[in-house]
Amino acid sequence: MQITGFIGLGHMGGALAQRLLAAGFPLAVHDLSPAACARAAEAGATVCASARDVADRAAAVFLCLPSVSAAQAVARDVMGGRAVRVVVETSTVGPACVREMAELLSARGIGVVDAPVSGGPQGAVAGTLSLMHAGAADHVAAVDAQLQALAGKRFDVGVQPGLAQVCKLVNNAISAAAMVASCEGVVLGVQAGLDAGTLVSAINAGSGRNAATLDKFPTSILPGTFDYGGPLGLMLKDLALFIDEARARGLTAAMAQAALAGWSQAVERIGPDADYSELIRPYEDDAGVQVRSLPSFPSQAPHA
Repeated sequence: MQITGFIGLGHMGGALAQRLLAAGFPLAVHDLSPAACARAAEAGATVCASARDVADRAAAVFLCLPSVSAAQAVARDVMGGRAVRVVVETSTVGPACVREMAELLSARGIGVVDAPVSGGPQGAVAGTLSLMHAGAADHVAAVDAQLQALAGKRFDVGVQPGLAQVCKLVNNAISAAAMVASCEGVVLGVQAGLDAGTLVSAINAGSGRNAATLDKFPTSILPGTFDYGGPLGLMLKDLALFIDEARARGLTAAMAQAALAGWSQAVERIGPDADYSELIRPYEDDAGVQVRSLPSFPSQAPHA
């Protein structure tokens, strides 16, 4: 089996790489973190000294990077690789970034598959992610086996790289807003005297249910484990990218701006590296309550 490249081994990238290794794909990997590289090496990956080294070894190179600037820098690094033919962008960096990446790499005969994922690190390890992809049919076909290994559900949203980024930004903006609304609402209910577990169960039986109440509350907030698996601060990037795209299209994005205010408050008060599920802590602190309960119901929705 040919070597697959993977650059970016953070919370999500490390889990994606682990999934590909478990599915039998030989990996050549690179990350700026020695600890992340060591974990990948222990799992069976070949650690490379640079992004360019990965592109010299692998025809298909997957990227999972934390920022637009990192994605742009790595795209420039890999474009001169001797082996690379297709680059797959799995992170959320926005449509403009991916379009620029596709223009840059196509000049070197390298295809781009825009393929952001949704489902969190736990979904990545389990292979149950949702994946949206956009790209030329032959480029998608070249990495079909890897995409199949990563995702339980796949959505082909078109041939133009950047469209999958729009799809992912819409998903994340809705998810972020639902998380803010859920934290605010459940905290109010608990302060008023409702049992947190009963309240969340009632919401999940009614029209207010969403990915936060169906998954994040029962798995990480109600038991007080706060181990959802992703850093709180990353959502600031996603919401800002959604707002930028909306403004470019003459839209107001009022919902996303309100969600961004909620997430920004949490990041300011508890830090960007706090767990995603800790968004609720500032709301709890302000209300003088804790939203805790031993859930009597299983998680019912995939991570978002």
